[in-house]
Amino acid sequence: MSPLEQFLTVFKNFSDAVIDSYFVVDADRNIVEFNRAFYSLLPRQLARGLKGKKCYDVINHDICKERCIAYQCWSEKRHVRLDEISSAIPGVEGQNRFILSAMPVLGPNGEPMGCIEIQRNVTDEAVVQVKYQEMLDTEARERERLAQQIRARTRDVLETNQLLLRVQKELLAYKKGLMA
Repeated sequence: MSPLEQFLTVFKNFSDAVIDSYFVVDADRNIVEFNRAFYSLLPRQLARGLKGKKCYDVINHDICKERCIAYQCWSEKRHVRLDEISSAIPGVEGQNRFILSAMPVLGPNGEPMGCIEIQRNVTDEAVVQVKYQEMLDTEARERERLAQQIRARTRDVLETNQLLLRVQKELLAYKKGLMA
């Protein structure tokens, strides 16, 4: 039994506890195992026959070409986590955002035998965050607009008050002139 098969045998004992989508690839990046959550991410025609497909043909993270997370964890021989990665799923419109986490499966001599990649879809959270930031920006612009209005009205009130004081002085002077 290969080290990858040994890993899968052990991993299957607790894989139901992983609620995020995941897949396991071999050293050639062929999908050898996945969970229901990963299967559910994909359009039905793509999800059929996943085993043996290249991971980058199934889900295309914007890092797949230059910074493959599997290659990163294999070269560093450690867990790698990448946040807010844009992804395209063939047959699904729009971009998705994921937090990716990958663990290497290494052979007895430390050579890469496979990798488990866990994806947490944070698309909805990213959308909420963008809307929240837009709301904060709108609120800041509205506060500035109101502050400018208050400054303008305060200036108008002060000018009117100065004018009223001048008219009052003129009336007092006129009244003194009549009384004298």
